[in-house]
Amino acid sequence: MRLFDTRIQELKYKVLRSVARLAYEDKLANAYVTIPKEIVPGPKAEMRCCIYKERAIVDQRVYLALGGDRDNPNVIQIADIACEECPIQRYHVSESCQGCITHRCMESCSFGAIRLKPNRQAEIDPNVCKECGKCAKACPYGAIIETVRPCVRSCKVNAIRIDRDTMKASIDNGKCVACGACVYQCPFGAIQDTSYIVDAVKMLKEADGGDFNVYAILAPAIVSQFKYARVTQLVTGIKKLGFRDVVEAALGADVTAVKDATELAAKGKLTSSCCPAFVAMIEKHFPKMKEFVSENPSPMVEAAKIVKKSDPTAKTIFIGPCTAKKMEFRRDEARPFIDCVLTFEELQALLDAREIKVETLEDSPIDNASFFGRIFARSGGVTEAVKEVYLEKGIDFPIVPERCDGLEACKLAILKWSKGLIPANFIEGMACEGGCINGAATLSHTPKSAASVDEFGRLAKETRIEDSLKTFGIDLDQKAD
Repeated sequence: MRLFDTRIQELKYKVLRSVARLAYEDKLANAYVTIPKEIVPGPKAEMRCCIYKERAIVDQRVYLALGGDRDNPNVIQIADIACEECPIQRYHVSESCQGCITHRCMESCSFGAIRLKPNRQAEIDPNVCKECGKCAKACPYGAIIETVRPCVRSCKVNAIRIDRDTMKASIDNGKCVACGACVYQCPFGAIQDTSYIVDAVKMLKEADGGDFNVYAILAPAIVSQFKYARVTQLVTGIKKLGFRDVVEAALGADVTAVKDATELAAKGKLTSSCCPAFVAMIEKHFPKMKEFVSENPSPMVEAAKIVKKSDPTAKTIFIGPCTAKKMEFRRDEARPFIDCVLTFEELQALLDAREIKVETLEDSPIDNASFFGRIFARSGGVTEAVKEVYLEKGIDFPIVPERCDGLEACKLAILKWSKGLIPANFIEGMACEGGCINGAATLSHTPKSAASVDEFGRLAKETRIEDSLKTFGIDLDQKAD
């Protein structure tokens, strides 16, 4: 069964699996020697100009799998040698140019960037072109082609820059929100999220017979992943890695719903704070709207707070589909509660490094949250949960929500909201289209149906948020801390 969509994902996974295995065996010192030979056995190059470049690129992948540049505040980093110098010129004239008499392309250009070759075909001077695209629209033959680097096209916050001298891509950390879209879209795998998989292995090894326990905080988007096994089997597999227990992040979502509902009613205007990439987008691109972002911690943090309250020795590792969570857990408000973050890709690598066959395992129950906590994994789930809180508490608050998913939609919604063009008093924003079920670090990027999340939600023991929280001694009329 094919786990991943692309060969790039498979290469990334193989490196992560090898790093995890060497970490368990205390042989990481040999990683730069062992892993390239495992991934690219040679002597013949299959993907690059030569075997030496292939192995050098694997070395950079090993570096990122080991944590990358930890002085770089961004977890999305570039393996320079893997960047294949994609064309930098955005518009170019194809062979379809007929050298026509009217030359509408020239007439449409306000900058004089188009000239004629001796055969009367047009050509574009990249040093003059402003990339406005008017010529492409004007050509009656469609002979002017727009070519945009996949990384640039995928980034909806314009954080990818191309150096015209080196032709290499770079990331503007002042704009990047760590959504991870560029990681999946780069055809050469030159952009990657740095990994904490070694930190996780070290934590699990030290907990074995040690004086603390490690708990997994599992994102509800898990339901749309690992199709080869049941979620309950996966829970067993995670425990076999050395985790004391697996707790649903959806339990934290129940708490977040209560807090968001309370804050919205008090302030009258609010945005959600569950998606760290959405929050970062507001902070970096709409700083004047930052005051409206919910002050409440995300479900990841809320679930970890409950765990650490019940077990003072606890260390927590969040497991989910999100690269931006690797940025969130380093924030001051999250650091005391979340000790590490892994993605679904990294979880698969860990399981295989330990040769755990999840599909053969017995079931372990997982039932920490309500229906509404679990549906946070899809777009619209936060809004429905907040409405449920008002219903359960008997509060007649006129919530007017605006749901937006995908950074383009989120940017447009916040821009309109800032100008009073949207009558909403609650903006639910998710950076990934469809919500967390389509996160950047999922195993498969085939669009997931919200129906799978709802079905998982209906399997919850508790339907009501109030009943879910009472199980853990949390009263809706009190602060959930």
